[in-house]
This record gives sequence, C-alpha cells and structure tokens, in this order.
Amino acid sequence: MTRLVGRRLLSSIPVLFGILLATFAIARLLPGDACEAALQERADPQTCEDFNRRNGFDQPILTQFGDYLGDVFTGDLGDSVRFRRPVMDLLVERLPVTLQLSAAALLLAVVVGVPLGVIAGYRQNSKTDVATIVGANVGVSIPVFVLGLVLQYLFAKELADTPFGLPPSGQLTAGTIPEPFYDAWGLEKNTVFDFVANFDLLNAVLIWRWDVFVDAAQHLVLPALALSTIPMAVITRMTRSSLLDVLGLDYVRTARAKGLRERVVVVRHALRNSLLPVVTVLGLSLGTLIGGAILTETIFNLTGVGKTLFDAIQGRDYFVVQGFTLMVAVVFVIINLLTDILYTFLDPKVRVS
Repeated sequence: MTRLVGRRLLSSIPVLFGILLATFAIARLLPGDACEAALQERADPQTCEDFNRRNGFDQPILTQFGDYLGDVFTGDLGDSVRFRRPVMDLLVERLPVTLQLSAAALLLAVVVGVPLGVIAGYRQNSKTDVATIVGANVGVSIPVFVLGLVLQYLFAKELADTPFGLPPSGQLTAGTIPEPFYDAWGLEKNTVFDFVANFDLLNAVLIWRWDVFVDAAQHLVLPALALSTIPMAVITRMTRSSLLDVLGLDYVRTARAKGLRERVVVVRHALRNSLLPVVTVLGLSLGTLIGGAILTETIFNLTGVGKTLFDAIQGRDYFVVQGFTLMVAVVFVIINLLTDILYTFLDPKVRVS
C-alpha cells in the first residue's frame, strides 16, 4: 500500500508541473490586458506601467514563471489583483463551498444512482428497466442551468408556502452568521481551522447549532440536486451495465445453485465485483463536479471555486486563475489516489499485485 501511494504521488509531480506551466502560459495568451481589466476606465499608460511593475508583469515570461514557481514551493500563490487579497485566503474561504456542494451532489448521485442501476440490471428489459434508462438519458440531456432555474421556480416560488418550499439561493439565510468553531472552543485561529469553519454544515455540528445546520442543509438541497443529475444518470447506467456482465458469470450461478437467497447473491456476490467501473466513474465525477460547478454556483449565488475562477478569467486575474487551477489539479490527484486505494479493497487481484 505504501509503495502504491508513493508511486502515485511521485507520478503526480510532473502532472502538476505541466498543469501549472500550461495555465501560466494560457492565462497570458488570452486577449486583453490585466491592467485594463482590473482598472477599467482608470487605466491610463502611466497607471498601467506602475500596475505592471508592481505585479511583476513587466518582466519576461520565463522570469515571471520562475518567480511564481519559487513562490508556489514556499506556499505563496500570490495576491489577487481584483480582490487585493492573498490567493490562499480566497481558497480557504471559497474552496469549502465547492467541496461541500460537490460532496453533497455526489452523495445524492450514489444513494439514488446505484440502487436504480441494481434494480434495472436485475430486472433487465422490464418496465422498471426501461423507465430507469429513459430517466437516465433525460438526466444526462438536461443542462444544469435549465434544471437549476426549473428547481428554483418550483420549490422557491410555487411551493414556497408549503412544507416542500426551499430557499432559491445563497448558503445561509440573511442575518445567520454562526461563530466559527474555534471561537466557540476558545482556540486560536489558524489557516486550517478557518478552512474547516467555512464548511457550514460541519461548523454547525461542531458548535452544536442545529438550527444553522438545518438552514445550511436546506440551502444546499437545490444546487446539489441540480448538480447531481448528470453523475446520477452516468452512475445508474454504469451500475446496470456492470451488474449485467457479472450476473451471467459462473460463480453467480454456483451461488444460486448452493441455495443462497437471491438478495445475498445479488448484493454480496454480484454487486461487489461490479463496483470497480462504478468507483472509477465516481472518482472522475467528483473531480468534474469540483472543476465544473461554475453554472450551478452562478445560478444559486454560491461563491465557490467555479464562480471565482470564471470571474478571474474574465478579469485577467492571473494569480487567482493559476492558484485555483493548481488547487483543482491537486484535488484531482488526491481523488485518483483514493480511487486506486479503494480498488485494493474491492478487488483482491489488485491487492495481491
């Protein structure tokens, strides 16, 4: 296990370096000027000259990249030109929003998608199977921004005065600002504690504020539902297909011949061996959710990684683009590593090798 983790971490170094280099180059090849995007009508030649000198943009590209690479190795991702704050502070503030949303969406996709895929695969060619496949195709086909607006209209307007009414946007109800857990516990603030405190659900549990937990959960339902439809459909179809392949194997027929209950045969024997492709899809889906939540965060007014990265690209905020892209790449590497580790528990052949 240790050798596997070590090999994966070593192989990720050139990947991260390549992503950093490509992001650095592409950000500066985009049309437009960082000074004009940041200062807009206040941008004049003298002001832009001072702006470029202050941010190091007047240096040769290779010199800029070398300086930035040295700063990254020391944990300094630079300062945002637009927000005039360190990029690391923005990450600590906004990455938890995207991680919480992505985790909730993936959890919903797994809880619904895997059972649907099992039922559809076990009852192949039945009405249930056909309805599941049609529903999965519809889920893949509906754009997130369309589904998000429809959900807002239904649950925030039409059902607003019913028990099914849900808030249309935001993370918490206006005026609800819970204290960070480190203040409640009498701890000294640091970057790690601040990062954890920005997970609204987790922070509410740590300070025993169940009213805040319920409020944060209600605000999370609609964006998580909108974001989960595509991975849910993919997981359903993958689970069905993989289970169908396994149900026709000899060891499944042997298990049935021994008189085992059908539920035990399907769940304990067939499903476990059909989960490897599903686990691969889960890893890819979580990485995609983290990097691709731009539309969802915009529609539901969530200030996370996707929305911040989109605004930074529009505003030529190079350091934010580079820092956030690097962090998303690191999350991808960690997810792939966890997926490989999970393989060793699901497949004995991988564990032996």
